[in-house]
Amino acid sequence: MSRTVIVLAAGKGKRMRSALPKVMHELLGRPLLGHVLTAAAPLDPAQTVVVVGHGSELVTEYLGSAFPGAVTALQEVQGGTGHAARTGLDALKDVKGTVVVLAGDTPLLRAETVSALVEAHEAAGAAATVLTAEVADPTGLGRILRAADGAVTGIVEERDASPEQRQIREINSGVLAFDADALREMLGKLTADNDQAEEYLTDVVGLLVAAGRPVGAHVAADATDTLGCNDREQLSDLRYLLRDRVNRAHMREGVTMIDPASAWIDVTVTLEPDVTIEPGVILRGSTSVAAGALVGPDTTLQNVSVGAGAKVIRAHAIDAEIGPRAQVGPFAYLRPETVLHERAKVGTFVETKKTSVGPGAKIPHLTYAGDATIGADANIGAATIFVNYDGVRKHHTTIGEAAFIGCNTNLIAPVEVGDGAYVAAGSTVEKFVPPGALAVERSQQRNIEGWVERKRQGTKSYDAAVKAKKANEASAPE
Repeated sequence: MSRTVIVLAAGKGKRMRSALPKVMHELLGRPLLGHVLTAAAPLDPAQTVVVVGHGSELVTEYLGSAFPGAVTALQEVQGGTGHAARTGLDALKDVKGTVVVLAGDTPLLRAETVSALVEAHEAAGAAATVLTAEVADPTGLGRILRAADGAVTGIVEERDASPEQRQIREINSGVLAFDADALREMLGKLTADNDQAEEYLTDVVGLLVAAGRPVGAHVAADATDTLGCNDREQLSDLRYLLRDRVNRAHMREGVTMIDPASAWIDVTVTLEPDVTIEPGVILRGSTSVAAGALVGPDTTLQNVSVGAGAKVIRAHAIDAEIGPRAQVGPFAYLRPETVLHERAKVGTFVETKKTSVGPGAKIPHLTYAGDATIGADANIGAATIFVNYDGVRKHHTTIGEAAFIGCNTNLIAPVEVGDGAYVAAGSTVEKFVPPGALAVERSQQRNIEGWVERKRQGTKSYDAAVKAKKANEASAPE
């Protein structure tokens, strides 16, 4: 049977107090709207339309990159959910079979829940089927009305509900499946005769019942699937719920999490079995972590691939590759286009950018490496600076295989240090160092005797120097 999806995403969300449309607020790696469309994707709909309004340009731009198969329908005046559904339906052609209407602000909705609703709807041959949930506190939500035999008779919004109806704990999730012809017919009969002066999509259910058409309800197995948000506080609540859901799923697949409550992992992240996540870890975007790797504590990775058996400790990395058995941190910063090959090491207080660190190469501490290629098994000493920027352009530095760069070295790009070459500590290198050579660039040291006694009288340095001189004179041989 053909299926069509309509997502209602036109509202501004005034209580969010944001210039951003409500459905574009992010939740663990996706906008709210993206979560809803992801849940609907397994239905394999013939057509998907997103009804847009406030911030339509931003929503349309997002859909073009993330869900290019979806089309948009502009609801210029927000006249209620019924008007929005009609706007979406009118934007499509030859709609037959099942139409699934979803709210764009229900990001915890799971694909299996939507699929179960649609399967129940189609199996029963119903004109409409409502996804419902039993909740402890139904405040603010539409209530499901049932006859004595349990048959659905309608949905009443809280604003229009009687005191008795407000005691009902079975709520409308905003997710409904319709027969396409029945939906089109009843949308044409809606009125705005209610407290909000809007056309309610939920009134379609009552119209179908009155017409003697079969209406069903499918109760969600997990009520959290139906939760939406209207303000930042509710958005935060959903974030905690989704975090727990994501982390439990990873742990069931073999990931160890020392403190799941402190691990924030986007839904787009991939973790393999036997990964260990320490406390205070944030994994974002397309990050992937291979088997046996350890991440954390206190680490943030965004669009980073971590190889098998690697260790990333107290580090921050963006758009980088960390190879198998590589080591990063603590207190390291990998900027975009950093690539660490197998067994490479980037250590404490090291920053890298657009740099390839070869297999087994080491940058242990206190170094900046930018626009560089570092060969296998090379060693970069502490306080080495890759001087890559001349104020106008960036330049490249190449360090050869098994080369050794001494501490406190400046490498002024463009420059190359050959395979197996050494650079003496304290050097500033701006010319090619041949393979196997030792580069030394230092001024000759000279000592000015007695300078402190002449220039720094009354200081602790003066006192120490005089004391040391007296001690040396006393111990000198006769």
